[in-house]
Parts: sequence; structure tokens; C-alpha cells
Amino acid sequence: MDNARSLDQSRVNHEFISSRRDKKCSGASQSSHLLPQMRYGTPPQGRRRNLEGSLRIPKVVSCVVIDMHNRRDTQAPGPFDARYLAFLETIAQLRPRLHRYCSRMTGSVMDGEDVVQDALFEAYRKLDQYDDSRPLTPWLFRIAHNRCIDFLRRRGVRVEAETAAMSPDSVLPGNPPVLGLGRAVEHLVTNLPPKERACVLLKDVFDYTLEEIAELVGSTLGGVKAALSRGRSKLAALPEPATSQREVNPELSRLLHLYVDRFNKRDWDGLRELVSADARLRVADRFAGPIDESPYFGNYERQRVPWRLTVAEVDGELAVLVHRQHGDEWKPDSVARLEVIDQRIVRIVDYAHCPWVLPAATSVVVADHS
Repeated sequence: MDNARSLDQSRVNHEFISSRRDKKCSGASQSSHLLPQMRYGTPPQGRRRNLEGSLRIPKVVSCVVIDMHNRRDTQAPGPFDARYLAFLETIAQLRPRLHRYCSRMTGSVMDGEDVVQDALFEAYRKLDQYDDSRPLTPWLFRIAHNRCIDFLRRRGVRVEAETAAMSPDSVLPGNPPVLGLGRAVEHLVTNLPPKERACVLLKDVFDYTLEEIAELVGSTLGGVKAALSRGRSKLAALPEPATSQREVNPELSRLLHLYVDRFNKRDWDGLRELVSADARLRVADRFAGPIDESPYFGNYERQRVPWRLTVAEVDGELAVLVHRQHGDEWKPDSVARLEVIDQRIVRIVDYAHCPWVLPAATSVVVADHS
């Protein structure tokens, strides 16, 4: 039964790309200008891992050259290429799982999605190296995992990771600790060094085999067993779930509240006064480039579904929350991250097209503007 469904899924992927390739390539400029204007709905929830692992990337999806080491390439101005959008649609059912893994590795749903975005750019660039006779999911997870490790090292946890790696890999306790359900475990793993964090997530949350984990994290079977044992022991010894709270930047808080106030008033001229002349915009899955070359604000103004913005703490980080009206009720719908330098907004990242981001947050608290 699983094999039959896997073959059906591969056939669906091939038919989808083949039927839409010409149309998407010719209509790239039209579809990409939607930006946050419309939501396409939540992609199908991920299937069980063994079904996901059987998905293949059709060879008909062509590859363009993107130099991931060149900042100008990864932030190339303009709407994303239609072929890249077709690639994203092909792997849509895997995205929530990739994001869930990366957000637990990084400790932030927004950092997690940024890592996924970079990982998917890299995967797309390497499509010509991909062996489509092999499962897709482990290949994407391996790229995403490596990106997570790079992110954590940049954030300053390399010493912790290397110190943990000095522990002997062959010593295992006689009675491994019993942990709670995966959903509870995944919110605690940020207390662990990266290797232990990855092994616990992949085994206890995503149900990978030890052999698969070893290949994914670039370790031995004994190394994975030891990392799992150390990680589980540390988690079991935690007195209570640790809450991560980033220090609030007063300048960021003030500007975010001004931004939200003017945005809600549709004061676009006043809003642009807060934004640096060379500010960058990234609408995840849709657009990357200078904000003054995008229809970003205009698209929000033209939306038919009522919306309003608030400042909120998402996983302990100040961000902008987009609420949409459902009947008589306002519900949080998506999130955006703003970066501020010298009292000017220099970068906006909007996750409106990634509906899995906000629900994955550990905590969302609307900020009190005093």
C-alpha cells in the first residue's frame, strides 16, 4: 500500500510540474507580484516519514545558478523565478516538517524559517547533483541540518558543541531515561548542544532510525547512540522547561510600535519615513530585493480581508503580528520581523506565505505599549 501511494505521489509531482512548467515560466511576473496580497492556504500536512521519504524531485524542474556564498545572489532583487516557485510547490508537503526541525534547532520559528529558506535555495542550486532515485526527504533534511549547524556556530555555540563532542561516544547508561511525548521534548532541546539536540529531535520527534540519523548528521552509529543518551539524560534532569527571553531593545520596541501605528492608519508616507533608503525586503517564498522596488505596502492596502498589526513577542523576540478578521473575531495570522539600525528600519522579512511559521511558535504574547 505504501509503495502504491508513493508511486502515485511521484506521478502527481511529475504531472504537476509538466502541466504548469510553461504557464509558470511565462507568467512569472504576474504571480510573483501577489506578495502578501493573497494567501494560498495551508499546504497539506506532512505525511508519515516513510511516505515523505519516497517523494522525488522531477528532473523536468530545471536549475538556475545561485551562488550561496555570494550575498548579491541570495538577495537578488525581484520576484522569485517561476521555476523555483514550481520547485517549492513540489515539496510543499515537506515544508512544515523542515520548518519544525529548523525552528527547534535554532530556538525560534523565524530563525527556523530563515534557515529553511537558505536551505531550499541551496537545494535548488544543487538539483543537478541530486540522485532522484533516492528519497527526497533525507536529502533536504541533511541540507537543512547543515544550515542549522552553520547558524548555531555563527550565533556563538561552537565552543559548547566542541566541548560536548569531547565526551566519550562509547559510554552508555544502563537505564536510559524515559522522556515525555515528542511535542514536549522538542521545546526543551534548545538546552542541549547542537549534536545532541539534532539526535534527540530526529529520533524522538521525527522517528528516524539510528542509521538514518548517523548519515544525516555525519556521525557514526555509536556517536549517535551516545549523543542520544547524553541528550536524554540532560533533558530528564531539567527541573522545569526553560523559557528563553531575549533582551528587549528599546529602540526596536519604539520603532515597531510606530511602524504598527502608521501601518494600521495606512499612513504610507509616514511609514516610509521610518524605513532606510536602502532597506531590504524579503517576502518568504515570493520576493527579495530593495523595498522601494516592491509593491509591498500597496499590496497590503489592496487586500480585501480586513487586517491589523500589533507588536508581539514571538518566541521571546519582538516582531510584528498580522491579525485578520474572521467574523467578529481577530485572529493572529502571520508574522513579520524588522531589523533596526541607527533608528531606521533596514530590513523587513514577511512570512505571510508560510502559514506553518506562527502556529509552531512556543509562545506568542502581544506586547503592552506603555
